[in-house]
This record gives sequence, structure tokens and C-alpha cells, in this order.
Amino acid sequence: MRYKVLLTGKNNTAIDDFFGHLDESLEPLTTSQRWDDMVGHIKYFKPDAFCYCISNEFREHLGQMKAFKENLEQEGIPLVVIGSEEDCAEFEEEAKGVADFILKKPLKASTIEEALTKYIDALKYAEQMRLEQERKLQEEMARAKFKHILVVDDDASMLKIIKEQLHDSYEVATALNGRTALKFLEKKSTDLILLDYEMPNENGAEVFEKIRSNEATKDIPVLFLTGVTERNKITQVLALKPQGYLLKPIEHDKLLAAIEGILGGKE
Repeated sequence: MRYKVLLTGKNNTAIDDFFGHLDESLEPLTTSQRWDDMVGHIKYFKPDAFCYCISNEFREHLGQMKAFKENLEQEGIPLVVIGSEEDCAEFEEEAKGVADFILKKPLKASTIEEALTKYIDALKYAEQMRLEQERKLQEEMARAKFKHILVVDDDASMLKIIKEQLHDSYEVATALNGRTALKFLEKKSTDLILLDYEMPNENGAEVFEKIRSNEATKDIPVLFLTGVTERNKITQVLALKPQGYLLKPIEHDKLLAAIEGILGGKE
């Protein structure tokens, strides 16, 4: 990949080096030191670095570059100063802290090329890492706004279906049995439990009683999922005083409506 570098300044020898010896890994373009000219080249060329090749620069040019740094910062473009040790010292005195990277000649063209390429590489990598961290933070913040639901069912396919139905609006965890669900609740919290009423070994009613008897979990809303339709069975479910129940197979709209009725939907 060739990095774009926009060049200006009175050091014609340094500028010539870019076109004669450094154009394999760098794509150079020159601009005058007129403000509008530099702004236009920044806009249309979109360089990866702005190189100020100095040689006995007029003080007004040094001051102008100090002011122009704000434009470069807005575009995320580093200011690289290239010149003799004396010229670089003068620039630092006139515009202290303005240069992001300084290359003091005499330097071989290959040395300038290597140093500048490594510098831009490092900036690109740092920006990539920053954007990745920002993306992850945004995802975490978005996810943190989701209410959490724990679904407990011995049918793995049912867990998968419910998770797919809810994942756009809620954070969903699943458990294949009551024991796993209770272990989950020992370490993590949830806003709602969808609990299968009929499960082997330890049924939903038994798991529900353990949830209610635990001070840490007793206030978590529980919505039973059941395939039982007999009136006396439904009465038994309601006698436990859950927040509600849904009959299997569970319809997507009814599931969302029931959850939103308890949690109020996504915050």
C-alpha cells in the first residue's frame, strides 16, 4: 500500500527526493503554501501525512503552519516536518509542539522513507485499534440497554426458537434444566425468567419454589411456559402466583406482548 503524502515548503531537495527516490511506497503531491491551496489539496487528495519540507522559511510561513495545524487535526492528518537540524530547531521555537513527527537531515532517502512509512503504519494501527474499541464499547452500551431474560426449558429446539425470537430486543440466556438455571442465578442476575412448567427430574414448580425461597431471586418475575391445557393443571400453575403463563407452541407476538407487559420492553 502506498501512503499519500502532501508536500510543501522551500526545501526543494527534500521534495525532489520524494518524487525521485521515495515514490515506491509513498505517493507524493506538492502544494504551494497559500492557505486556500493547502486546504483544497487536503480536501481532494486526502493525504495520510502532510510533510512540511523546510529550508530558511519565512517566519510568517512558520506562523501560518502553526495556524494550519488545526485544519490537519480536524482531518486526522499528522504534520511531519523535514529539514536540517537548524531549520527544525527554528520551527520548534516558532511553533513549539505543532509538529507531530520531525525528521532532521542529513538523512538518506531510504531512511526517510522507512521512518515515515513506519510512523504512518503506527498511526493507522492505533486508529484501527481505537475504532475497534469504540465499536465494542458501543455494542456493550447498546447491549446494556437490553433487559435480560433467562429461558429454562428441557427442549433445546425450544430454547433456540425463543432466543431467536427475542435476541433483537432482549439479552437472552438459556438453561436446559432447573439446576443449570439456579447455578446461573447464583452468579448473574436477570430481569425475567421464562420457565418450562413440565421438565424431567425437577419440574418448573419445584424450580419456581426455589427461586422464590431465595432472598436474592425471590423478586424476579417468572412467566411459565406450558403445554398443559387442562383447566385443573392451569389452576395449579396459577396457584403458584407467577407473573403469567403461555401455552405451547408459543406464538411470537403473544410472547413479546407478555414480556413487554411485565418488563415494559427494551429501555
